[in-house]
Amino acid sequence: MADIKPFPCIRPREDVAHRIAALPYDVYNREEAKKEVIKESLSFLKIDRAETGLADSVDIYDDKVYEKAKETLNSMIEEGLFITEEMECYYVYELIMNGRSQTGLTACCSIDDYQNNIIKKHENTREEKELDRIRHVDTCNAQTGPIFLAYRSNDVIQKVIDKTKEKEAVYDFTSPDAITHRVWRIDDKSHITAIRTAFHEIGDIYIADGHHRAASAVKVGLKRREEAGGYTKEDEFNYFLSVLFPEDQLMILPYNRVVKDLNNHTVEEFLDKISEHFTIIPKGTDKVTPEQKGDFGMYLQGIWYKLEVKEHIKNNLDPVESLDVSILQKHLLSKILGIRDPRTDKRIDFIGGIRGLTELEERVHTDMEVAFSMYPTSISELFSVSDAGLLMPPKSTWFEPKLRSGLFIHKL
Repeated sequence: MADIKPFPCIRPREDVAHRIAALPYDVYNREEAKKEVIKESLSFLKIDRAETGLADSVDIYDDKVYEKAKETLNSMIEEGLFITEEMECYYVYELIMNGRSQTGLTACCSIDDYQNNIIKKHENTREEKELDRIRHVDTCNAQTGPIFLAYRSNDVIQKVIDKTKEKEAVYDFTSPDAITHRVWRIDDKSHITAIRTAFHEIGDIYIADGHHRAASAVKVGLKRREEAGGYTKEDEFNYFLSVLFPEDQLMILPYNRVVKDLNNHTVEEFLDKISEHFTIIPKGTDKVTPEQKGDFGMYLQGIWYKLEVKEHIKNNLDPVESLDVSILQKHLLSKILGIRDPRTDKRIDFIGGIRGLTELEERVHTDMEVAFSMYPTSISELFSVSDAGLLMPPKSTWFEPKLRSGLFIHKL
Protein backbone atom coordinates (compact mmCIF):
# COMPACT_ATOMS: atom_id res chain seq x y z
CA MET A 1 0.00 0.00 0.00
CA ALA A 2 1.42 3.32 -1.11
CA ASP A 3 1.50 6.31 1.23
CA ILE A 4 0.89 9.37 -0.95
CA LYS A 5 0.37 12.37 1.29
CA PRO A 6 -0.61 16.04 0.90
CA PHE A 7 1.97 18.60 2.00
CA PRO A 8 2.37 22.29 2.95
CA CYS A 9 3.63 23.60 -0.37
CA ILE A 10 5.90 26.56 -1.02
CA ARG A 11 4.90 27.84 -4.45
CA PRO A 12 5.34 30.93 -6.64
CA ARG A 13 3.08 33.93 -6.38
CA GLU A 14 0.47 33.67 -9.13
CA ASP A 15 1.69 36.67 -11.14
CA VAL A 16 5.30 35.41 -11.38
CA ALA A 17 4.80 31.64 -11.65
CA HIS A 18 5.26 31.69 -15.44
CA ARG A 19 8.62 33.44 -15.01
CA ILE A 20 9.89 31.20 -12.21
CA ALA A 21 8.91 27.80 -13.65
CA ALA A 22 11.89 26.16 -15.38
CA LEU A 23 12.74 22.92 -17.15
CA PRO A 24 14.62 20.34 -15.01
CA TYR A 25 18.20 21.17 -14.05
CA ASP A 26 19.67 18.29 -16.06
CA VAL A 27 18.21 19.46 -19.37
CA TYR A 28 20.91 22.15 -19.59
CA ASN A 29 24.67 22.31 -19.55
CA ARG A 30 26.35 25.13 -17.64
CA GLU A 31 26.48 27.57 -20.56
CA GLU A 32 22.86 26.93 -21.55
CA ALA A 33 21.64 27.36 -17.97
CA LYS A 34 23.49 30.66 -17.65
CA LYS A 35 21.89 31.96 -20.85
CA GLU A 36 18.44 31.03 -19.55
CA VAL A 37 19.01 32.93 -16.30
CA ILE A 38 20.24 35.98 -18.22
CA LYS A 39 17.14 35.79 -20.40
CA GLU A 40 14.77 35.36 -17.41
CA SER A 41 16.05 36.79 -14.14
CA LEU A 42 13.45 34.93 -12.04
CA SER A 43 14.06 31.51 -13.60
CA PHE A 44 14.24 28.73 -11.03
CA LEU A 45 17.49 27.69 -12.65
CA LYS A 46 19.04 30.35 -10.37
CA ILE A 47 18.37 27.83 -7.59
CA ASP A 48 18.56 24.48 -9.38
CA ARG A 49 21.78 25.49 -11.16
CA ALA A 50 23.14 28.08 -8.73
CA GLU A 51 26.55 28.16 -10.44
CA THR A 52 24.82 30.50 -12.93
CA GLY A 53 25.17 33.20 -10.26
CA LEU A 54 28.87 32.61 -9.69
CA ALA A 55 32.05 33.12 -11.70
CA ASP A 56 32.76 30.53 -14.38
CA SER A 57 35.95 29.64 -12.50
CA VAL A 58 33.89 28.17 -9.63
CA ASP A 59 33.46 24.41 -9.99
CA ILE A 60 29.81 23.39 -10.35
CA TYR A 61 30.18 21.06 -7.34
CA ASP A 62 31.89 23.62 -5.11
CA ASP A 63 30.31 24.20 -1.69
CA LYS A 64 29.68 27.80 -2.78
CA VAL A 65 27.20 26.59 -5.39
CA TYR A 66 24.95 24.87 -2.87
CA GLU A 67 25.18 27.76 -0.44
CA LYS A 68 24.25 30.11 -3.29
CA ALA A 69 21.20 27.95 -4.04
CA LYS A 70 20.09 28.12 -0.41
CA GLU A 71 20.69 31.87 -0.24
CA THR A 72 18.74 32.54 -3.45
CA LEU A 73 15.79 30.36 -2.44
CA ASN A 74 15.49 31.97 0.98
CA SER A 75 15.87 35.44 -0.52
CA MET A 76 13.07 34.86 -3.04
CA ILE A 77 10.81 33.56 -0.27
CA GLU A 78 11.59 36.60 1.89
CA GLU A 79 10.90 38.93 -1.04
CA GLY A 80 7.42 37.45 -1.36
CA LEU A 81 8.00 35.80 -4.73
CA PHE A 82 6.99 32.51 -3.12
CA ILE A 83 4.11 31.89 -0.75
CA THR A 84 3.92 29.17 1.89
CA GLU A 85 0.70 27.22 2.26
CA GLU A 86 -0.19 26.48 5.86
CA MET A 87 -2.58 23.65 5.02
CA GLU A 88 -1.44 20.28 3.67
CA CYS A 89 -2.89 20.03 0.17
CA TYR A 90 -2.63 18.05 -3.03
CA TYR A 91 -2.25 19.87 -6.34
CA VAL A 92 -3.61 18.92 -9.76
CA TYR A 93 -1.02 19.64 -12.45
CA GLU A 94 -2.08 19.60 -16.11
CA LEU A 95 0.33 19.91 -19.04
CA ILE A 96 -0.86 20.41 -22.61
CA MET A 97 1.48 19.84 -25.56
CA ASN A 98 0.34 20.02 -29.19
CA GLY A 99 -3.29 19.87 -28.05
CA ARG A 100 -2.73 16.72 -25.97
CA SER A 101 -3.40 16.94 -22.23
CA GLN A 102 -2.05 14.89 -19.35
CA THR A 103 -3.01 15.55 -15.74
CA GLY A 104 -1.19 14.41 -12.64
CA LEU A 105 -1.35 14.82 -8.89
CA THR A 106 1.41 16.68 -7.04
CA ALA A 107 2.01 15.07 -3.67
CA CYS A 108 4.71 13.59 -1.46
CA CYS A 109 5.74 9.92 -1.48
CA SER A 110 7.21 7.88 1.34
CA ILE A 111 10.92 7.08 1.37
CA ASP A 112 9.95 3.78 3.06
CA ASP A 113 7.84 2.88 0.03
CA TYR A 114 10.91 3.50 -2.11
CA GLN A 115 13.05 1.35 0.18
CA ASN A 116 10.45 -1.45 0.25
CA ASN A 117 10.00 -1.42 -3.55
CA ILE A 118 6.38 -0.28 -3.44
CA ILE A 119 7.75 2.55 -5.54
CA LYS A 120 9.39 0.56 -8.32
CA LYS A 121 12.45 1.43 -10.41
CA HIS A 122 13.52 0.42 -13.89
CA GLU A 123 16.94 2.10 -14.11
CA ASN A 124 20.22 1.95 -12.24
CA THR A 125 21.51 5.16 -10.68
CA ARG A 126 25.08 6.42 -10.56
CA GLU A 127 26.46 7.59 -7.25
CA GLU A 128 28.26 10.62 -8.65
CA LYS A 129 25.03 11.92 -10.20
CA GLU A 130 23.14 11.37 -6.95
CA LEU A 131 25.70 13.26 -4.87
CA ASP A 132 25.01 16.61 -6.53
CA ARG A 133 21.28 16.49 -5.76
CA ILE A 134 21.89 15.11 -2.26
CA ARG A 135 23.98 18.18 -1.47
CA HIS A 136 21.46 20.50 -3.15
CA VAL A 137 18.45 19.14 -1.25
CA ASP A 138 20.30 18.89 2.05
CA THR A 139 21.76 22.41 1.88
CA CYS A 140 18.52 24.06 0.68
CA ASN A 141 16.52 21.98 3.17
CA ALA A 142 14.00 21.53 0.38
CA GLN A 143 13.11 19.37 -2.61
CA THR A 144 12.68 21.59 -5.65
CA GLY A 145 12.29 19.21 -8.61
CA PRO A 146 9.43 16.67 -8.57
CA ILE A 147 9.92 13.02 -9.48
CA PHE A 148 7.72 11.83 -12.37
CA LEU A 149 5.72 8.78 -11.21
CA ALA A 150 3.04 6.59 -12.80
CA TYR A 151 0.23 4.49 -11.37
CA ARG A 152 -2.52 2.26 -12.69
CA SER A 153 -5.63 4.35 -13.34
CA ASN A 154 -8.12 4.67 -10.49
CA ASP A 155 -11.70 5.93 -10.77
CA VAL A 156 -11.83 7.47 -7.29
CA ILE A 157 -8.70 9.56 -7.83
CA GLN A 158 -9.75 10.54 -11.34
CA LYS A 159 -13.19 11.74 -10.19
CA VAL A 160 -11.63 14.03 -7.58
CA ILE A 161 -9.17 15.38 -10.15
CA ASP A 162 -11.92 15.99 -12.71
CA LYS A 163 -14.07 17.73 -10.09
CA THR A 164 -11.15 19.92 -9.02
CA LYS A 165 -10.50 20.99 -12.62
CA GLU A 166 -13.98 22.55 -12.73
CA LYS A 167 -12.70 25.25 -10.35
CA GLU A 168 -10.59 28.26 -11.24
CA ALA A 169 -6.93 27.35 -11.69
CA VAL A 170 -4.22 28.64 -9.37
CA TYR A 171 -1.86 28.85 -12.36
CA ASP A 172 -2.65 28.94 -16.07
CA PHE A 173 0.17 29.92 -18.41
CA THR A 174 2.01 28.81 -21.52
CA SER A 175 5.78 28.47 -21.30
CA PRO A 176 8.17 29.60 -24.07
CA ASP A 177 8.29 26.05 -25.48
CA ALA A 178 4.50 26.24 -26.11
CA ILE A 179 3.54 23.90 -23.25
CA THR A 180 0.46 25.02 -21.29
CA HIS A 181 0.65 24.53 -17.52
CA ARG A 182 -2.41 24.59 -15.27
CA VAL A 183 -2.52 23.96 -11.54
CA TRP A 184 -5.43 23.56 -9.10
CA ARG A 185 -5.32 23.08 -5.33
CA ILE A 186 -7.14 20.22 -3.58
CA ASP A 187 -7.89 21.49 -0.08
CA ASP A 188 -11.24 19.76 0.59
CA LYS A 189 -10.58 17.35 3.46
CA SER A 190 -12.99 14.72 2.16
CA HIS A 191 -11.24 14.77 -1.24
CA ILE A 192 -7.83 14.54 0.41
CA THR A 193 -8.97 11.52 2.44
CA ALA A 194 -10.46 9.87 -0.65
CA ILE A 195 -7.23 10.24 -2.62
CA ARG A 196 -4.95 9.05 0.15
CA THR A 197 -7.18 6.02 0.81
CA ALA A 198 -7.33 5.17 -2.91
CA PHE A 199 -3.54 5.18 -3.19
CA HIS A 200 -3.34 2.88 -0.15
CA GLU A 201 -5.44 0.42 -2.14
CA ILE A 202 -3.56 0.83 -5.44
CA GLY A 203 -0.29 -0.48 -4.10
CA ASP A 204 2.53 -0.24 -6.63
CA ILE A 205 3.81 3.09 -7.96
CA TYR A 206 6.38 3.36 -10.76
CA ILE A 207 9.18 5.82 -11.40
CA ALA A 208 8.76 7.04 -14.96
CA ASP A 209 11.48 9.69 -14.91
CA GLY A 210 13.78 11.05 -12.21
CA HIS A 211 15.55 7.99 -10.78
CA HIS A 212 18.53 10.05 -9.59
CA ARG A 213 16.34 12.72 -7.98
CA ALA A 214 14.34 10.02 -6.20
CA ALA A 215 17.42 8.18 -4.94
CA SER A 216 18.94 11.46 -3.74
CA ALA A 217 15.78 12.52 -1.91
CA VAL A 218 15.62 9.15 -0.16
CA LYS A 219 19.25 9.33 0.93
CA VAL A 220 18.75 12.81 2.37
CA GLY A 221 15.71 11.51 4.27
CA LEU A 222 17.68 8.62 5.70
CA LYS A 223 20.50 11.00 6.64
CA ARG A 224 18.02 13.27 8.44
CA ARG A 225 16.62 10.30 10.35
CA GLU A 226 20.06 9.38 11.56
CA GLU A 227 20.84 12.96 12.55
CA ALA A 228 17.53 13.38 14.38
CA GLY A 229 18.04 10.31 16.54
CA GLY A 230 14.30 9.97 16.91
CA TYR A 231 11.60 10.89 14.41
CA THR A 232 7.90 10.50 13.72
CA LYS A 233 6.35 9.18 10.56
CA GLU A 234 4.93 12.63 9.78
CA ASP A 235 8.31 14.39 9.67
CA GLU A 236 8.60 15.91 6.21
CA PHE A 237 12.04 14.42 5.51
CA ASN A 238 10.31 11.03 5.33
CA TYR A 239 8.69 12.08 2.03
CA PHE A 240 9.79 13.33 -1.38
CA LEU A 241 8.13 15.62 -3.90
CA SER A 242 6.41 13.89 -6.84
CA VAL A 243 3.86 14.29 -9.58
CA LEU A 244 1.88 11.08 -10.17
CA PHE A 245 0.12 10.36 -13.46
CA PRO A 246 -2.35 7.60 -14.37
CA GLU A 247 -0.88 5.25 -16.94
CA ASP A 248 -3.49 5.98 -19.62
CA GLN A 249 -2.49 9.66 -19.82
CA LEU A 250 1.23 9.22 -20.39
CA MET A 251 3.03 9.44 -23.71
CA ILE A 252 6.45 7.89 -24.17
CA LEU A 253 8.48 9.05 -27.14
CA PRO A 254 11.25 6.98 -28.72
CA TYR A 255 14.87 7.38 -27.68
CA ASN A 256 16.78 7.19 -30.97
CA ARG A 257 20.42 6.20 -31.47
CA VAL A 258 23.32 7.50 -33.58
CA VAL A 259 26.69 5.76 -33.96
CA LYS A 260 30.04 7.24 -35.01
CA ASP A 261 31.35 4.48 -37.30
CA LEU A 262 30.63 1.03 -38.72
CA ASN A 263 33.25 -0.74 -36.60
CA ASN A 264 35.62 -1.18 -39.58
CA HIS A 265 32.91 -2.80 -41.74
CA THR A 266 32.22 -1.69 -45.29
CA VAL A 267 28.61 -0.69 -45.97
CA GLU A 268 28.09 -3.96 -47.85
CA GLU A 269 29.51 -6.03 -44.97
CA PHE A 270 27.42 -4.08 -42.46
CA LEU A 271 24.16 -4.64 -44.36
CA ASP A 272 25.01 -8.32 -44.86
CA LYS A 273 25.53 -8.84 -41.12
CA ILE A 274 22.31 -6.98 -40.28
CA SER A 275 20.35 -9.27 -42.63
CA GLU A 276 21.00 -12.25 -40.32
CA HIS A 277 18.48 -10.93 -37.80
CA PHE A 278 16.59 -8.19 -39.66
CA THR A 279 14.77 -7.93 -42.97
CA ILE A 280 16.16 -4.84 -44.73
CA ILE A 281 13.80 -2.72 -46.85
CA PRO A 282 15.36 0.32 -48.64
CA LYS A 283 13.16 3.44 -48.45
CA GLY A 284 15.33 5.96 -50.27
CA THR A 285 14.98 9.49 -48.87
CA ASP A 286 11.65 8.73 -47.13
CA LYS A 287 12.19 9.04 -43.39
CA VAL A 288 11.29 5.85 -41.51
CA THR A 289 9.15 6.24 -38.40
CA PRO A 290 8.60 2.72 -37.00
CA GLU A 291 4.89 2.01 -36.76
CA GLN A 292 4.97 -1.13 -34.65
CA LYS A 293 7.07 -3.01 -32.16
CA GLY A 294 9.93 -4.90 -33.81
CA ASP A 295 10.45 -2.33 -36.59
CA PHE A 296 13.36 0.12 -36.79
CA GLY A 297 14.45 2.88 -39.10
CA MET A 298 18.08 3.17 -40.20
CA TYR A 299 19.74 6.13 -41.96
CA LEU A 300 23.04 5.38 -43.68
CA GLN A 301 24.86 7.31 -46.42
CA GLY A 302 21.80 9.38 -47.27
CA ILE A 303 19.45 6.39 -47.54
CA TRP A 304 16.71 5.31 -45.14
CA TYR A 305 16.04 1.61 -44.51
CA LYS A 306 13.25 -0.13 -42.65
CA LEU A 307 14.54 -2.97 -40.49
CA GLU A 308 12.06 -5.70 -39.47
CA VAL A 309 13.04 -8.16 -36.75
CA LYS A 310 13.03 -11.74 -37.99
CA GLU A 311 10.83 -14.29 -36.25
CA HIS A 312 13.64 -16.29 -34.62
CA ILE A 313 14.44 -13.41 -32.24
CA LYS A 314 11.01 -11.78 -32.12
CA ASN A 315 9.13 -13.96 -29.66
CA ASN A 316 11.25 -13.62 -26.53
CA LEU A 317 8.96 -13.50 -23.48
CA ASP A 318 11.58 -11.99 -21.15
CA PRO A 319 10.31 -8.46 -20.30
CA VAL A 320 13.76 -6.90 -20.84
CA GLU A 321 15.07 -9.02 -23.74
CA SER A 322 11.83 -8.42 -25.68
CA LEU A 323 12.20 -4.63 -25.60
CA ASP A 324 13.07 -3.07 -28.95
CA VAL A 325 15.97 -1.21 -27.33
CA SER A 326 17.32 -4.58 -26.10
CA ILE A 327 16.91 -6.24 -29.49
CA LEU A 328 18.78 -3.46 -31.25
CA GLN A 329 21.49 -3.40 -28.58
CA LYS A 330 22.06 -7.17 -28.52
CA HIS A 331 21.76 -8.08 -32.19
CA LEU A 332 23.13 -4.98 -33.90
CA LEU A 333 24.84 -2.38 -31.71
CA SER A 334 26.81 -4.90 -29.66
CA LYS A 335 27.21 -7.83 -32.03
CA ILE A 336 27.97 -5.87 -35.21
CA LEU A 337 29.09 -2.39 -34.14
CA GLY A 338 30.99 -3.49 -31.04
CA ILE A 339 29.19 -1.22 -28.60
CA ARG A 340 29.22 -3.41 -25.50
CA ASP A 341 28.31 -0.81 -22.88
CA PRO A 342 26.15 2.04 -24.24
CA ARG A 343 26.49 3.85 -20.89
CA THR A 344 30.19 4.48 -21.39
CA ASP A 345 30.97 3.99 -25.09
CA LYS A 346 31.79 7.36 -26.68
CA ARG A 347 30.88 6.08 -30.15
CA ILE A 348 27.14 6.17 -29.45
CA ASP A 349 24.81 9.05 -28.68
CA PHE A 350 21.10 9.18 -27.87
CA ILE A 351 18.55 11.56 -29.36
CA GLY A 352 15.19 12.18 -27.67
CA GLY A 353 12.22 11.58 -29.94
CA ILE A 354 11.03 15.14 -29.42
CA ARG A 355 13.84 16.26 -31.76
CA GLY A 356 12.43 14.32 -34.70
CA LEU A 357 14.13 12.39 -37.49
CA THR A 358 15.67 15.44 -39.13
CA GLU A 359 18.03 15.60 -36.15
CA LEU A 360 19.20 12.05 -36.97
CA GLU A 361 19.92 13.02 -40.56
CA GLU A 362 21.84 16.11 -39.45
CA ARG A 363 24.00 14.09 -37.05
CA VAL A 364 24.84 11.55 -39.77
CA HIS A 365 25.81 14.40 -42.08
CA THR A 366 28.10 15.94 -39.44
CA ASP A 367 29.70 13.72 -36.78
CA MET A 368 28.03 10.30 -37.03
CA GLU A 369 27.92 7.46 -39.56
CA VAL A 370 24.58 5.73 -38.96
CA ALA A 371 21.31 6.49 -37.14
CA PHE A 372 18.47 4.33 -35.84
CA SER A 373 14.89 5.45 -35.24
CA MET A 374 12.98 3.47 -32.63
CA TYR A 375 9.41 2.46 -31.86
CA PRO A 376 8.70 3.86 -28.36
CA THR A 377 8.75 1.65 -25.30
CA SER A 378 5.21 1.35 -23.92
CA ILE A 379 4.10 2.14 -20.38
CA SER A 380 2.96 -1.49 -20.03
CA GLU A 381 6.49 -2.65 -20.90
CA LEU A 382 7.88 -0.27 -18.28
CA PHE A 383 5.47 -1.72 -15.70
CA SER A 384 6.36 -5.31 -16.68
CA VAL A 385 10.09 -4.73 -16.30
CA SER A 386 9.61 -2.98 -12.96
CA ASP A 387 7.24 -5.67 -11.66
CA ALA A 388 9.80 -8.34 -12.51
CA GLY A 389 12.42 -6.45 -10.50
CA LEU A 390 14.53 -6.00 -13.62
CA LEU A 391 16.21 -3.00 -15.23
CA MET A 392 15.80 -1.49 -18.68
CA PRO A 393 18.79 -0.73 -20.90
CA PRO A 394 19.92 2.92 -20.67
CA LYS A 395 17.94 5.52 -22.63
CA SER A 396 14.87 3.31 -23.10
CA THR A 397 12.21 5.98 -22.57
CA TRP A 398 11.74 9.67 -23.30
CA PHE A 399 8.79 11.34 -21.61
CA GLU A 400 7.24 14.57 -22.86
CA PRO A 401 6.23 17.11 -21.79
CA LYS A 402 8.76 17.72 -19.01
CA LEU A 403 7.60 18.72 -15.53
CA ARG A 404 8.61 22.22 -14.45
CA SER A 405 10.76 22.86 -11.42
CA GLY A 406 9.91 25.73 -9.08
CA LEU A 407 6.12 25.42 -9.18
CA PHE A 408 6.10 23.21 -6.07
CA ILE A 409 8.67 23.14 -3.28
CA HIS A 410 8.66 20.67 -0.43
CA LYS A 411 10.41 21.96 2.69
CA LEU A 412 12.04 19.29 4.87
